[in-house]
Amino acid sequence: MEQEKKEWFESWFDSPYHQLLYRNRNTEEAHALVDRLFAFLNIKPECKILDIACGDGRHAYYMQQKGHDVTGIDLSEQRIGRALTLANDKLHFYRHDMRNVFRANYYDYAFNFFTSFGYFQQYRDNIIAAEAFSKALKPGGKLVLDYMNIEVVAAQLVPAEQKVIDGISFNIRRYMEGNKVVKEITVTDKEGRVRQHEERVSGFGLEAFQEIFADSGLKITHVFGDYALNAFDKHSSPRLIMVFEKK
Repeated sequence: MEQEKKEWFESWFDSPYHQLLYRNRNTEEAHALVDRLFAFLNIKPECKILDIACGDGRHAYYMQQKGHDVTGIDLSEQRIGRALTLANDKLHFYRHDMRNVFRANYYDYAFNFFTSFGYFQQYRDNIIAAEAFSKALKPGGKLVLDYMNIEVVAAQLVPAEQKVIDGISFNIRRYMEGNKVVKEITVTDKEGRVRQHEERVSGFGLEAFQEIFADSGLKITHVFGDYALNAFDKHSSPRLIMVFEKK
């Protein structure tokens, strides 16, 4: 029987070229966002926190330093491998698919940063993931989901871009395909070998998220439009940051 084709994120996030392309993400900005969210949520010490799609663990590590028991989960074996170098008795990392429940009714808070949702080819998988997020939280627990604002992204999409990083060439093409934001990435290494990768992220807006989470047991309580936690405006905000509460 022919092996089922992997989804794009299963290969791209394990590629060393993904880490290279996105190596300059702003750590100070990430920490400032965590600080603002913790202040807004009034998070008390010694909470149990889940970082969903934790990547290399930088958010999880910072949250643990604030006095919490933090677990990071991610599907990428390579990224979890790097995150594990940060692990301690209050900071844990596991390779795990967000569509599967992780420790039911266990966490006080869950976070999903930097548009780490909407990757799935099948729409139903987004609903399954939403239900898994909810089941991981205690009653009254809260989820923060940080997503792109598709209205602004679509309006400002840069069709083509080239970057050279450490002698590696990245030719990037961006376009909309239905409701998907597609980024085709052609990587040429120092020896001239070419590799093709892509990103496909669903262009979910606020109404779409309300529909996806409608039967999850999670309800949106607050919506912000940027990392300073200003009010959301669908026509101008760079981000769509939603706070959900478990009924």
